[in-house]
Amino acid sequence: MKKEEPSLVADAFHNDPAVREAKRILMERLGEHQMQLDGVRQADPERAKRYQEMIAELSAARSGNLYFPYIGSGIGNGALVELGDGSVKYDFISGIGVHHFGHSNPKLVAAGIEAGLSDTVMQGNLQQNAESVEFSRLLLEAAPNTGGGFDHCFLTSTGVMAGENALKIAFQKNAPANRVLAFEHCFAGRTITFSQITDKPAYRQGVPLTVPVDYVPFDPDSALKVLNDHIARYPGQHAGMIFELVQGEGGFNVGSEKLFRPLMERCREAGISVLVDEVQTFARTPALFATEFFGLGDLVDMIWIGKASQVCATLFRKDHAPQPGLLSQTFTAGSGALAAGCVILRELRDGKFFGPDGLIQKYHDRVTDKLRSIESEDPDLVSGPFGIGVMIAFTPFGGDPAKVSAFVKKLFDRGVIAFVAGSHPMRVRFLLPVGGLTVQQLEDAWEIIEDTLREENR
Repeated sequence: MKKEEPSLVADAFHNDPAVREAKRILMERLGEHQMQLDGVRQADPERAKRYQEMIAELSAARSGNLYFPYIGSGIGNGALVELGDGSVKYDFISGIGVHHFGHSNPKLVAAGIEAGLSDTVMQGNLQQNAESVEFSRLLLEAAPNTGGGFDHCFLTSTGVMAGENALKIAFQKNAPANRVLAFEHCFAGRTITFSQITDKPAYRQGVPLTVPVDYVPFDPDSALKVLNDHIARYPGQHAGMIFELVQGEGGFNVGSEKLFRPLMERCREAGISVLVDEVQTFARTPALFATEFFGLGDLVDMIWIGKASQVCATLFRKDHAPQPGLLSQTFTAGSGALAAGCVILRELRDGKFFGPDGLIQKYHDRVTDKLRSIESEDPDLVSGPFGIGVMIAFTPFGGDPAKVSAFVKKLFDRGVIAFVAGSHPMRVRFLLPVGGLTVQQLEDAWEIIEDTLREENR
């Protein structure tokens, strides 16, 4: 007979009847208050002055204005969020993709309450709790299993740090190679190194060069030739190539296996590590990983994820395992983020999100059908749609940056939060919170979007 493990004090605390009842009451009250958020609401005039003071204070502290006058009140209902001025809006950009399950999702709030009762706010290199173990296990179990599967994952608090870790591994493995390959119009991040890789010089103005980058067109007809030219010009000098499978900042440009596979095969042949940035695509295509969706798992050496998962991570195969000391950090993530991340991975695993009949494809079809209908009626008003899954964009007003920016700001005022992508042409993009969005919410929000489009075009 198996001997029972002695109970932990933590278990006794979390299972204490009084504690369990307190948590039950909190969740019950949350549901009651969420019911009041059932649609768009305009700001309360009596809150306007104080709210503007808060916006100004935060802008001054940041040394730059907020793109939207957005300071949340701390409660929402799925795709709806309440702001501090009393307004309620549909959030269709999800903080650039962080709130994949919407606002005040009951399961995530419950996880946050549990984490709030934990011993520390943050977990990290020398002190990690059981959530780190579970998150790592769930992620590795869910990772693409072609090509032998992924053996390891290193958790971190930001997507760009997960990418930096992948790049460090590639540099170490392929030393003394010191160059990086990436796609034209890619977005990698805003650290010193990744701002060099991001193909937008304005993002690194005044920042010294840290790593040489060679760009490849995001075009299956010319990409392989350009890659071969770079390899021939700098033989043995490229440590890795970063693949952004769907260019988010570039305008939701979607690649293909026809583009990626020949490049990845050539990189493997040349001893160049294949690195895939899935910070934005993770959990947003009809497959959990875009790497799987495009059928590339057998050729990828490392993947990094973030945003929708709350906790970020670098996944790598054992032949890329780094030497001791290369990867470390004080903080893995907050206890709340780790607890929420475990819930999210389980929900993604067990829910009906993926595949041709999954929620992601259904919402994609519904939105893109609406955009095509508008385009068929008025081709000068919109073009598109672009993107994949719940990453959807369209080009209004011919892509004129001033008009598109003004439209997005007007849309915010009317009660729907979207964002821009690309520059010439500029597009409007959505990152739909598929885990917290109802069909009725989508229909109500779309009515506002279409009315605002037509109003701005008059």
